[in-house]
Amino acid sequence: MACTHVNAPELHPPGPNQSVYREDCTQCFDSIDDPTGLDVCLYCFNGGCTSERNHSLLHVSSKSHPLVLNIRRIRKKVKRDEPPQKISKLAVAAETEADRFDTTTQVKCYECGIDDVDKSSGKLPQIVDAVLKANTFARQEEVKAWEQELTACEHTLCLEQDAARQISQNLGHCSMCDLKENLWLCLTCGNLGCGRAQFGGVGGNSHGLAHTKATGHPVAVKLGSLTADGTADIYCYACDDERIDPELPNHLLHWGINIKDRIKTEKSLTEMQVEQNLLWEFSMTTEDGKELKPLFGAGFTGLKNLGNSCYLNSILQSLFSFPEFVDRYYRPGESAPDAPLPADDLETQLRKIADGLLSGRYSKPDSDVLVSEQTSEVPHQKGLAPAMLKHLIGRGHTEFSTMRQQDAFELLLHLLKLISRSQHIAPFKDPVDAFRFVMEQRLQCISCKKVRYRTDEQENISIPVPIRRIPKDAEMEVIDGNGKEKEKEEFEPVTLKECLNIYTADEIVELTCGSCGSKDGFIKSSKFRTFPSVLVINARRFEIVNWVPTKQDVPVIVDDEPFAFDAYMSKGLQGGEELLPEDTDTGGAPKWVPNEAALSMLEAMGFPRVRCEKALHATGNADPEAASNWLFAHMEDPDIDTPMDFNAGSGSSGGSSTAIDPDKIESLASMGFNAPQARQALKETGGDVERAVDWLFSHPDAAGDFEEVSYTAMLKMQ
Repeated sequence: MACTHVNAPELHPPGPNQSVYREDCTQCFDSIDDPTGLDVCLYCFNGGCTSERNHSLLHVSSKSHPLVLNIRRIRKKVKRDEPPQKISKLAVAAETEADRFDTTTQVKCYECGIDDVDKSSGKLPQIVDAVLKANTFARQEEVKAWEQELTACEHTLCLEQDAARQISQNLGHCSMCDLKENLWLCLTCGNLGCGRAQFGGVGGNSHGLAHTKATGHPVAVKLGSLTADGTADIYCYACDDERIDPELPNHLLHWGINIKDRIKTEKSLTEMQVEQNLLWEFSMTTEDGKELKPLFGAGFTGLKNLGNSCYLNSILQSLFSFPEFVDRYYRPGESAPDAPLPADDLETQLRKIADGLLSGRYSKPDSDVLVSEQTSEVPHQKGLAPAMLKHLIGRGHTEFSTMRQQDAFELLLHLLKLISRSQHIAPFKDPVDAFRFVMEQRLQCISCKKVRYRTDEQENISIPVPIRRIPKDAEMEVIDGNGKEKEKEEFEPVTLKECLNIYTADEIVELTCGSCGSKDGFIKSSKFRTFPSVLVINARRFEIVNWVPTKQDVPVIVDDEPFAFDAYMSKGLQGGEELLPEDTDTGGAPKWVPNEAALSMLEAMGFPRVRCEKALHATGNADPEAASNWLFAHMEDPDIDTPMDFNAGSGSSGGSSTAIDPDKIESLASMGFNAPQARQALKETGGDVERAVDWLFSHPDAAGDFEEVSYTAMLKMQ
C-alpha cells in the first residue's frame, strides 16, 4: 500500500534559516546514535526519540504530522589488517562524519502504518535530501553566534565595481586553473579564482589571492556559500579577514547573479571552523597530569563543552544538585506539558536537562571509543550537549547569544530571572524561592542616635574581598611566550568568613540628618533579616588598576566545616532606640534609594559608589548592565565624581512619580518593558495599562521616564 501523504501541500524542504532537529530529541537526550534512531518530522523538522518514551509518537499525535524520517547512525569498525592507502600528495585530511559513521535512513508514515515509505515518491526526494544536508540545530545556532561577530569594513562599504557584464549562472571554473569548487568571485571585476587549500580536503591553489595581489581588488565572495536569504562568505584581502557586505545582493546583481536563485552547495568558512572546534578533544587529566577517573550512574552525568560554554555547564550542574530544582523539573515518567515548539519552551528544556543529568540514562562509557583503541582504562562519558537550552536562554541577549566566554554569576542571575517569570502551576513551586531572603539595612545618626531600618528582598549578595599582595621577594617567577622571565603577582588567600565580616560591618556614610540637622553622617550596616535555603555569594575581587577595573586572582577559602551565621543576623528595632521621623521635605513621597543588588555589582566592577548611584538613578535603578553602559558613556563628565542629592526638590514636583500605580509598572515589566518605558507610557495614557501597551509598541524608541518609583515597586520589578 502506497502512502497517501507524500504529496501533502504542507510538505516543504527546510528553509536556509529553519531549524532541523536531526541530532537529538527535543524532549530528551536520546539521539541518532541510539539503536532505534531518531524520527525527524518532515513537516516541522522536530526531532523525536523512538525508544520506550516515544516522543516521536507524542509529537505525531499532538500535531497530526504523520510523515517522519528515521535517522540511525552506527560507528564504523576499523579493520586493522588493511594496507594503508597509497600517498599521492602531502596533505592533512580531516576525518568527516562519513568516515566515522554509517548512517541509515527510512521514511515512516504513522497514519498509514508504513515503516518503509518509498523515498523516491512524491515530494520526498527533495525534502529528505534537504534534511540530511541541512545543518543540525546545534550547528546552525553556533554558526549564527560566530557570524554575529563579523562586521563590514571600509572596503565592503565603499566598494567600486567595474562596468557590468553577464556571468554564466553555472559559474564555470577558476580563471587560472580547472578547479570547479572553492571558487571566489571578485566583486570589483567579476574574476573567478580558486581559494586557498582548506583543512578538510577542500582543494585550492590560491588563485583568488593571486588575482588580488595583481589587481589590488580587495573583496571576494565564495560562490558555493551563497544562500537565497542573502548570506555568504565575504573575504577582504586588504583586511585579511572575514567581513560582511550589506549590499551583497546588489553587488552580485551587477554581475548578473540573482542571489534569490542560488542554492548553497559548499560549507561556509564558519561552518568548517565550527566543525573542527567540535572535533577538539578536551583533556581528561588534572593539573598534575593524573588521569581523571570516570564516574557513572544517576547524578553523575557530564555536560559537553559547546565551545566557551563552561560557565553554563557549571551553573546547570550546581542548580540541579539542589532539592528545589530536582523536585521542580525532574519528573520521571511524567511528560512535559504539550508545547507548540518543545525546543523553544523553557519548561520542556529544563525538564530535559534534569532528566539528562539525574536519571543516569546517559551516564555510561562513550560507545564511540573503538574497542581496538581502548586501553585497560574505561572510556569517559560522551557528555550531553545542552545546545537547545543555551540557545533558548541566550536568545535576544547581547552576550549570552554569542560563543564568547561569559561570567557564570551573570548567567545565573539571568537564568533565575527567566525561571521566575515562567509559569509554576500548583503543586509546582518556583525553585528560585530557595534563593530569596531579606536583608535589613540599619542607619543611625552619629549625633542624635536616632535610627532607621529598611528591608530589601534579595537573591544574592556581593561580598568585598580584601586584596593583599604577597611581597615581591616571595612571588613566583614565570616564563612568558617569548621565553622571558616575568613576575606574577600573588595574593594572600582570604576566608569566606572574613569577607562576610567585612560585608556586615559598620561603615560611615555622609548624610544630613533630617531630625537634628547634623552633617556628621550616619553609621550604616546591612545584616540578614531572614536566611535562604541556598545563599548565592558573588566574590568582588576587583580593584582599579590604571583607571581600569581589574579582576585579581585572590583565593577565597570556603571551609568544609559549617559555621554559625548568628553574628550576621539583624536584631531589628531594639528597646530604647528612637526611630527617625519620616522625611517631610518630599511631600510624603518615598526617598530614592539605590538598588543594593545592582549597586553591589557595579562596585564589584571597580566603579566608585558616587558614580554607581548616579548611573542607577539615570537608568531606572534596576539594571546593572544599563547602568554600566551609562557609566562608560559618561566617564569624561566633569561632575562625574560630584555627590548629588537625588531627593532634593522631589516634594515640589507634584508627586508625578507617585501618581503611577507601582502594580501597573510591574504588570508592564512582566511583558518585557523596563521601568522607565513603562512609567512614560502610563503617564502618556493616563494610567491605562492596555493603552500603555499600545503606546509602547507604537513608540519603540521612547527614551523612558527616569523619575524613580517607590522602593517597593522597584523590588517587584527585579
